[in-house]
Amino acid sequence: MENKSGRILITGIVIAICAWFMFPTVSWYAFTPAHEKALAMGTKADIKKYSQGQASRILRDLLDSDPSQKLGGEYSFIVGLINDEGQAKLKDPTVGEVLASAGQKQILDLVEGYFREKYQKLKKLSQNALSLGLDLKGGMSILLDADVQSFSKKLGSSASVSQIDNAILEDIEVLKKRIDQYGVAEPEIRRQGDSQILIEIPGEADPQKVDTFLRGKGALCFQLVDWNLTSQARSYYEKNPSLLYSDNGAMIQPDWLADGYTLTGIYTTDAYGMDELADLIVIDSDIALDGRYILEAQRATEGVNNKPAVTFTLSSEGGDLFYEFTKSHLKETLAVVMDGNVKAYASIGSAISSNVQMTGFTVEEADQIAILLKTASLPIEVEVASQQAVGASLGEDAVRIGLKAVGLGIVLVVLFMFAYYGVSGLAADLAIILNLLMLVSLLTGLKFTLTLTGLAGLVLTVGMAVDSNVIIFERMKEEAVQGLGAKGIVSAGYSKALWTILDANITTMIAGIVLILFGSASVKGFAVTLVLGIISSLFSSLFFTHLIFDLCVKRRLLLGWRVYNG
Repeated sequence: MENKSGRILITGIVIAICAWFMFPTVSWYAFTPAHEKALAMGTKADIKKYSQGQASRILRDLLDSDPSQKLGGEYSFIVGLINDEGQAKLKDPTVGEVLASAGQKQILDLVEGYFREKYQKLKKLSQNALSLGLDLKGGMSILLDADVQSFSKKLGSSASVSQIDNAILEDIEVLKKRIDQYGVAEPEIRRQGDSQILIEIPGEADPQKVDTFLRGKGALCFQLVDWNLTSQARSYYEKNPSLLYSDNGAMIQPDWLADGYTLTGIYTTDAYGMDELADLIVIDSDIALDGRYILEAQRATEGVNNKPAVTFTLSSEGGDLFYEFTKSHLKETLAVVMDGNVKAYASIGSAISSNVQMTGFTVEEADQIAILLKTASLPIEVEVASQQAVGASLGEDAVRIGLKAVGLGIVLVVLFMFAYYGVSGLAADLAIILNLLMLVSLLTGLKFTLTLTGLAGLVLTVGMAVDSNVIIFERMKEEAVQGLGAKGIVSAGYSKALWTILDANITTMIAGIVLILFGSASVKGFAVTLVLGIISSLFSSLFFTHLIFDLCVKRRLLLGWRVYNG
């Protein structure tokens, strides 16, 4: 492409795209404090607890402060939150003016929303940054075997291949739904082979939580609602909202609540996909029925108007227990409780056995509750085939050593190219930097997980990145002997080295593609980095450095500490 302005535009676009993809990675790994990373990488439930705790703490501090004191320091952000609501325009207010302009409940909601939005943005930033494998950041890898025999016994006949496939896919969806409910931070769950599921959990995973996450023990249950105590609780906390949560975000059980009852919340799903407190409710601490008895659940319709409903089927043992319980508590309210939080409730109209139907929901609510009930048990049981833990310190050591290797490789290559090729070598050095930027951007944009073998491929790519430039520069030296001018030397060097460079890189790329298709997981990490590195190095050497020479070389060419005129 002889049009310089066109090539400059293309190079600018490539650099801009690289910067766009690199921004989350640089922001996350270089500018996000460690304690904020830890919270953002936790579950949404952890973020909610923290946000609620901080909101309660700040409100208590304001209530305990001198009303005439100016609001400043760490609490100055509250003024902006209130002003954004449009109800008041405060300027350098006192604590008393802030409390007077917004009620306690509004301040709680605004501050909680502030922290929630902050850490939700950080969570999204981490998801857009370059992902590190377990061997680099530590964590736990669990391989599950599907229990086909148990599944066939459950069906009452030999399970077909399609039935097993569907059940395993449902298992994966169920496990994904449990992520936040069991406090496991964003594991990667995918099928492996015909009847296995691979789960990779980043960070320091609690084995007890992992076991709960896999098996759903104690996840879901049914408990009675006490409306008298519920009414009392709602009235009390409407007047005293700052007493609802402790500093760590846990709901405080009030002293006046009778033994055998638990204060909890009715939760709905907000716009962030998080549980949002809709109202308070008091439930009987005794469990009427455990969720492990649920066999199947789905959304259905009820009546001539096709009103949304949720139906679920209990095992024979669970049906007997539920029948005896519901017969004894007719006209009372039964709540569906997940991990201590009420997700739905309904009045007991008649004694219920194995087949249960719940009504009074919207279509969306019915879908969510059906999924909730399904997560109480896995469609096909699984057994742990293998479980491996990688210490976070080992991962940190690998990253540190890898970064040192990349940095040392770049420095040595830059020094060599400058020492041997002089000023022209600087063009190759710039190509190395662009090549590294493009490679990391490609890995980030393609959502590739960088592993230890991938890091080795990254180091190798830096070393190989100058091969093309060395071939071009040596070809330029050969053309200089022919008496060509400076621009002629550059043009001939690039045109005659083109096919040699392409042959060498294409054959290597074919080998890399074969490794990607047929290699093991660790080999694939190396092969993907290698193939993407070849693509980026071809652009940087054949296109980028050529543009630099076309822009800079007029009548003189500095190559290998010699000056070529003409």
